[in-house]
Amino acid sequence: MPAAFIPQLVEALRIGVGFLWTAAWAIIMGLVVTSLVQVYVSKDRMAAVLGEGDVAGVTKATLFGAASSGCSFGAVAIGKGLFKKGAHVVTVLAFMFASTNLIVELGLMILILLGWEFLVAELLGGVILIAVMAVIVHMTLPENLFDRVREELNDRDREHGVTEDPTCGMEGKDEYTIVTDGGETLKFCSKGCMETYQQQTAGSGDWRDELLSWGGWYKVGNQYRKEWSMLYTDVIAGFLISGFVIVFVPQWVWNSLFLQGDSLVASAENAVMGVAIAVLSFVGSMGNVPFAVALWGGGVSFAGVIAFVYADLITVPVLNVYRKYYGLQVMAYILGVFFVTMAFTGFLMEQLFEALDIVPNLAGGMTASEQTYFELNYTFYLNLIAFALSGFLLFVYRRGLGAPGQYRDPVCGMRTTGDGPTATHDGETYHFCSRHCKQAFEETPGDFATVEPVADASAGGHDHH
Repeated sequence: MPAAFIPQLVEALRIGVGFLWTAAWAIIMGLVVTSLVQVYVSKDRMAAVLGEGDVAGVTKATLFGAASSGCSFGAVAIGKGLFKKGAHVVTVLAFMFASTNLIVELGLMILILLGWEFLVAELLGGVILIAVMAVIVHMTLPENLFDRVREELNDRDREHGVTEDPTCGMEGKDEYTIVTDGGETLKFCSKGCMETYQQQTAGSGDWRDELLSWGGWYKVGNQYRKEWSMLYTDVIAGFLISGFVIVFVPQWVWNSLFLQGDSLVASAENAVMGVAIAVLSFVGSMGNVPFAVALWGGGVSFAGVIAFVYADLITVPVLNVYRKYYGLQVMAYILGVFFVTMAFTGFLMEQLFEALDIVPNLAGGMTASEQTYFELNYTFYLNLIAFALSGFLLFVYRRGLGAPGQYRDPVCGMRTTGDGPTATHDGETYHFCSRHCKQAFEETPGDFATVEPVADASAGGHDHH
């Protein structure tokens, strides 16, 4: 082993872990916000009004996607569920892009690692990209092919007894099955999704009331854990890979792949090459942002870097999922549409930012190797706060505080155990998730006494598991 390799390896790890440390608070805070939105914004109502592939439908799909944050694979799985249920192709693609690119945690990471200019390009470019994609799909969509694939997809799932998870849209499993009060059998992809559904059906209180109860925070903690379970491998891999790319990939590699200069040809080539590198990088979701930092440090243009960030939905592993779901023809169509729109939007963003003279100056800051990442500064204190909040949510979930239980809180509707506050009215004992709910009950017990205090009083309740 060459003597110079060890210091380079250490430096690569220092940069990768340093990037992760710098962005940790932004990732955690973003995922907390996302978890709150996922829990307290009704996705069922949003999905029901997605509409057709018109402007209103695409707008709703974009908003729905931004509120349904997830990894690339999760977005594709939910998109499959929407497509099966009859959603127009353009709304499915708009949803998938928004749920992986127009989300809080990604925006914060881009702001911290790349700067506000890239954040504006991500958000503004994301809207433009969806609009351009919608036009291209309406002009080129092979409707007969997609109608046939939709029918085959539904037939195949029926033949194999595949049932979709009503929480996330992924394939349900037999071991996570419940029977509703109406006798309907539901299957879930995981225990977490099953618990989420149980909490959603049990809770009937206002979100403000729920956040004053353990049950409400259990919902958020459960969703937060699910968000991390989908993203952590991409996040860690992306940061570590970025450190290795910065240290071990020589400058001549980037110079040979990306044309240099300010010409329109160089900008267009950089945008196309940025998407192509993303396809082959195998790094999706938020993991491609630190990789984009490595590209930016290597002298790749603004167009190439932002196009690379857009392209997490067409990496090789994700393309393979398209192939499994829809077949080679549809996979090739999705690849073509996204490739063209992502490269074009990256090129357009650079031209717009050049005209406004807001393209960031690469030479104006320190390189990744020159930076000191671990200091007693605002990042340190923000990370302490973020880690404490993360620990609190995971503690609530692991301890099962407010988890679905035997009793139903008559005020907020949450399921509770017998360990919480209780009150007696007309000879009936009621259990509460918090002192706040107990106080509300005691003030006007007649308003709540009609609620059945035992959640599993009727057969087929939600608490069999």
